[in-house]
This record gives sequence, C-alpha cells and structure tokens, in this order.
Amino acid sequence: MKKAGILLVAFLFLTGCGSSKNQFQKGNYDAAIEKAVKHLLKHPGDRDDIDILEKSYKLANEKDLEDIKFLRMEGKPENWEKILQRYQAIRHRQEMVRPVLATHPALHLEIRDYTRETIEAQHKAAEFFYAHARKLMQNGDKNSYRKAYEELLKVKDYWGDFENIDQMIAEARYYGTSRVLVIVQNNTPIKLSPKFLDDLLAIDPTKLNTDWVEYYTRDLDDSIQYDYQVTVNLDHIVVSPDIETEIDTMYKKEVEDGWQYVYDKNKQVMKDSLGRDIKVKKYKTLTCTLIKTLQRKDAHIDGNVEIYSLKPLKLLKKDPVTADSHWEWLSARAVGDVEILPPEEKQLLKRKKVLFPSDGEMIMRCTEGLREAIRQVLIRDRRYIY
Repeated sequence: MKKAGILLVAFLFLTGCGSSKNQFQKGNYDAAIEKAVKHLLKHPGDRDDIDILEKSYKLANEKDLEDIKFLRMEGKPENWEKILQRYQAIRHRQEMVRPVLATHPALHLEIRDYTRETIEAQHKAAEFFYAHARKLMQNGDKNSYRKAYEELLKVKDYWGDFENIDQMIAEARYYGTSRVLVIVQNNTPIKLSPKFLDDLLAIDPTKLNTDWVEYYTRDLDDSIQYDYQVTVNLDHIVVSPDIETEIDTMYKKEVEDGWQYVYDKNKQVMKDSLGRDIKVKKYKTLTCTLIKTLQRKDAHIDGNVEIYSLKPLKLLKKDPVTADSHWEWLSARAVGDVEILPPEEKQLLKRKKVLFPSDGEMIMRCTEGLREAIRQVLIRDRRYIY
C-alpha cells in the first residue's frame, strides 16, 4: 500500500510538471505560468517549474511589449484598445506571479510599473471610441446606433467623464432599438368584446423582447415611432348550434321474489321423500332505463399573423393561426328501478341538464389557445424582426 501511494504521488507530481511544460512547448505561455505558479505554491522546490515559469514569463512579456511597439509605430487610433489590452495582460501576469516571488525571491521575474502607459492607453482608446461613436450616430441607421452604443459603453468604462457621454449612451440605445406594435384586426361580421381583444393580446412582451427589440401590445404613447407591426387577422369565427343528444340504455336484473309450491300434473302439491311440501324460489325481473343527455357546443377561430416592416412598408411573413374551444355536459335521468344501476351510473343521476354557454362565452374560451398560437408564431418568426 505504501508503494502504491508513493507511485500515485510521483505520478501526480510528474503530471503537474508535465502540464506546465506541455503548455510552454505549445507557446501557451500564460497557461504555462498559471500552472507553474499553482504547482510551485504547493511544491516550492520544483526546479523544472521554476525554469518554465521564468522562461514563460519572459517570453510572454517580450511578445506583448513587441506588439505594443508595433501598434504604436502603426499610429492608428483604433490600435489603442489593443495596446491597452497588452498592458492589462502584463499587469495580470505580474499579479499572478507575485505570490511565488514572496517565497522565491531569487526568481528572475521582472516587475515593472506600467500604470502611466496603461492610463495613457485607456484615455486614447476612450478618445477613439468616443469620436468613432459620434461618427456612427451620424449615419442614422439602427446598426450604427447599436455599434455606437457598445463603443460608448467602452468609453464610459475606460474614461467616464467625456462630454455628454450619458446622454449619448441613452440616445444610441433609444435609436438603436426596434419597436414592434402588435394589433388585432377583426375581419369577421361578429362584434368582439373589448375583453376578448385585451385577453388575446395579454402576451408578456418581456418574454419576446431581445437586447434590441421591444414589443408593445398597446399604443399608449403617440411619440413612439414603430419600426414593425404585427397584425393578427381574425378571418373566420364559427360557433356551432346547441347540440343535445340522448342515449337510452336498458338495464335488467333477476331478483328473488319469495317462493312457490311445485305441482304435479294433477295440480297437486308435490312431496319430498319425507312427505314435506316441495317449495322453490320465485324470481322477478327488475328493469330500469337510463337516459343520458349529452350537451355539446363548439367554436372555431382561424386567421393569420402578418409581420410588416414599416420603413418602408413591406410584408415580411405571414403565418396561419387557429384555435378551438369545446364544451360538453353529460347528465342523466332514469325510468324504473334505479337500484339496479351500476354505481357510476347512479352518480350520473346527480347531474342535471344545464344552460348552454352563449356564443360569446364560447368565443372567449378560444382566447387562451389563440394567444399561445400567436406567441409561438412571434417566437418562430423573430428573425424577421431585428
């Protein structure tokens, strides 16, 4: 057991060392640094990881500094964010090795203060994105506003006190957002109640909204300019007449009904071997007719959902939608001896006929199914709205 434990420790030790070495050989210097640091904090005397750490740290910093030098020489304003990212990488790398330096002061790991250079890069990157965002917003199209919004957030993050930065962010957000108005168009001769229309559009807009698309089911603000319109067309509404069907079922049961003598051919009471009168059980048939009444009524709505872009006016997509509602009530009455009925049929006798729902109630029952059908269309076709 001791031998197995020693072999396991040796395996884990070699695997950890090999892991940092493997990353170093692949040129993944930061990954090699991270693994070497973690291993050295547990095993301070590992010369292989010390060597890997020193080499990886030196090469990674040299690469970032060479990139910074090249990017500065190019002189492109858009390079400042890349320069900033290189300085941030160097800083992160220095912070990563500090715990090892505390226990290995002899390590050849240079620590330099790049605060001034980092601040310069932050400010220059912020200047570039601020100017570029202003230029994008002059284009007046949504994609430009959205790109400007992302760049202005970087400005806010890098250097937050640029002129009117919060106002510009709000403006880019507002004009970069597409707004969709969902309406219902009743093309049927049936007058629908306001409650039906309200229930039909009781779709939670937050479930449809995306980062840059907002849905509205009520046009409450005249100042809102919509980019798309979703029209729910109701084309046909059919409500069946009140349907009532009766089903009669006859039940029979033989039950004992006292007794009677047995007579011979001479109409004399027959005797048994002991001289006693012979008697037999007498039966009678009980009947009961169960009359079941099935009341039924149906409603059906069909139409379509049309998605329009409003600038310019253009039909983008059209999908059918349907919904049904079904109502039924079963009751029963009996003629005859109800005691012979099965238990479930006796229970049915407690149900009496009821009034049929009105046509309006049947139409209202369709709203849930129709609302879900509309929601599914909007989810399925959301690629047309952006």
